Amino acid sequence: MKRPELLLPAGSKEKLEYAIQYGADAVYLGMVDFSLRAMRKGELITLNNLKDCIDLAHSFGKKVYLTLNIFAYSNDINQMIECAEKINEAKPDAILFSDFGVYNVIKKYMSKIPIHVSTQTNILNYEAVRFWQDMGAERVVLSRDLSLKQIEEIKNKVPDMELEVFVHGAQCVSFSGRCLISDYMTKGERKANHGNCSQSCRWSYKLVEESREGELFDIQENERGTHILSPKDLALINYLPDLINVGIDSFKIEGRTKSLYYVSAVAKAYRRAIDEYMTTGKINEEANYEEIRKIGNRGYTTGFYLHKPDSEGYSYDISKGLAGADCLCVFMDKKDNLYKVLTKNKFLLNDEIEIITPDECFKAIVKRIIDEKGQEKEVLNTNDEFWIELSQRPKNHKYALARTIGVKNVR
Repeated sequence: MKRPELLLPAGSKEKLEYAIQYGADAVYLGMVDFSLRAMRKGELITLNNLKDCIDLAHSFGKKVYLTLNIFAYSNDINQMIECAEKINEAKPDAILFSDFGVYNVIKKYMSKIPIHVSTQTNILNYEAVRFWQDMGAERVVLSRDLSLKQIEEIKNKVPDMELEVFVHGAQCVSFSGRCLISDYMTKGERKANHGNCSQSCRWSYKLVEESREGELFDIQENERGTHILSPKDLALINYLPDLINVGIDSFKIEGRTKSLYYVSAVAKAYRRAIDEYMTTGKINEEANYEEIRKIGNRGYTTGFYLHKPDSEGYSYDISKGLAGADCLCVFMDKKDNLYKVLTKNKFLLNDEIEIITPDECFKAIVKRIIDEKGQEKEVLNTNDEFWIELSQRPKNHKYALARTIGVKNVR
């Protein structure tokens, strides 16, 4: 039985490193202007630091896939051609694309780089897979709109083609991510297929009746709310054995714009589930689900995997994912028994918190808080960089994070 690849998003160089340390076999990343998840703040991945990011992943023995999967206009093609030399120098392990023009650019100017076909091409059948195989692709990312039975048929028909499937993360209300709602609702200013989606499907909507101008009516379903287009997040962690047995080559996690904590925690959860099944032939479903509930989500669904989604697959009351557990701090340094941390959410002296590292997960009490002047404190506020002492210390503090205990915002 083949061990599948665990593929994590890398929205920044820091997230790339944490994703790998927490269990990713490979990461995918996109540069500003050519990606469907173009970051607009924080540390961006650009043409200037692309090689550094890829070199970092390669230094850990991991792979990097570059996403050039926008629906490109002619000016995008021209810009992409200008970037080709530096992309070649960066040596990504594959390029993902969806546009036929981009395909031609890759074949002409970046021909030595393997190609993977994006889910944006809506691959729903084995003949489409064979087509892209004939066109030189090494892998295709199947549409999210497929059931397990349909996925199995495709793998059986084209067993020598690598298949990648999404197993976790936010879902788009549109067909396999091809959406025009954002373009329409923003008068063309926020193009969903050009890396700038306004997430119109997450908006709260009201109803207007023609003869009652200005009078708005709530659209409600059992008083749950008016986010009528907002799907719950995909979570297939307890169905990984089915996909492993079918022979899926890569499990993909969505979330290049998500937090450092999200990337780390979801990588750790899925890494454990995969290794557990490959080692013992079974998984701990309750523990797996409890772990992903600690990650921000809109509620979870299996999408099209088991059956066609119904009204239970939508999140009517919220637009953004609610944290199951709050990330409290990131560990930065160590001095004797003290750890320097960067605070993400407020916590207090004597609080019991949960420490997670790539290799550990345990509870500890905050015994001391000390500021840079050496003064004792009773609280850590957001963005503080203070020193703390814990009742139990991690074996290795590098890449360690702290979070609240248990699950709040149960969904």
